[in-house]
Amino acid sequence: MREVVGVRACALIVVAALALAGCGLGAGSAPSAVNLTVTRDFGETVLPSKGPLAVVGQETDMSLLERNYSVQTRFGGGFVQSVDGVAGGREGGHPVDWFYYVNGVEATKGAAATDVHPGDHIWWDRHDWSQTEDVPAVVGSFPEPFLNGIEGKRLPVRVECAPSEDAECQTVSRRLQEEGVPAAISGLAQAESPDTIRILVGPWTSIRDESGPQEIEQGPRASGVYARMSTNGASLAVLGADGNVVRTLGAGAGLIAATRHAEEAPVWLVTGTDKGGVKLAAASFDAQTLQDHFAVAVTTSGSLALPAGG
Repeated sequence: MREVVGVRACALIVVAALALAGCGLGAGSAPSAVNLTVTRDFGETVLPSKGPLAVVGQETDMSLLERNYSVQTRFGGGFVQSVDGVAGGREGGHPVDWFYYVNGVEATKGAAATDVHPGDHIWWDRHDWSQTEDVPAVVGSFPEPFLNGIEGKRLPVRVECAPSEDAECQTVSRRLQEEGVPAAISGLAQAESPDTIRILVGPWTSIRDESGPQEIEQGPRASGVYARMSTNGASLAVLGADGNVVRTLGAGAGLIAATRHAEEAPVWLVTGTDKGGVKLAAASFDAQTLQDHFAVAVTTSGSLALPAGG
């Protein structure tokens, strides 16, 4: 979530200002196993911290950032203007600002009003938002949100398999188990499950009619994913931050991405242009491949972070 976005700024500023008094200095033990990542340009560059992560008392996402980085704020502390001198504003003619995600999900409240929970992976990124100001879910905090859930609540996880994708589903399920995440395996569900994190595994033509994926055919403004699948599933257009096509991938291309509708649990996609692409995507379903990436395209030559560079 960008700390202030257009007309919605007023509501967020009020919430943040009211919560600022807490500022992470409240009584109680500090939340454990917290991870804080700060990057720019969709995760391309990591901003190093001052040292080991400092967590004191009942932190908020804002106080945790301020404790560990040099932060300048505006609007009464409700808007992050810069982190370690990397500021929002305009760059190359495009708007850039700071956004943050908790356990792979775009935050729904200002950072000063959001408490840190044990196990939270908090990710701040400053990036170009000319194509969309909303990226509702990202894959780069894996194994979150599967391990610790959303807003301190762990959610059930279901791996849903397209026909003839049993081996790929088993690969995805095994990777989750290795991270300590139990997951049910089923066929593609017919009913929506707003409180279950779904991972859809299969070629695009098999999963596109499920609840969640179709927006990827329309680009980042609709889905938050900087890729565009063709309706027939034969090609995957890899997009840059400006929304332009950088590459078009054909047979054997895979995609790992996540999206979310409103307050529902996110939907993850392990998909591809064909069975070979799905196999590559399933094999890439791990922290090493996904770390600090918003989404990932996969080919036989390796993985490609999305949005892609020119």
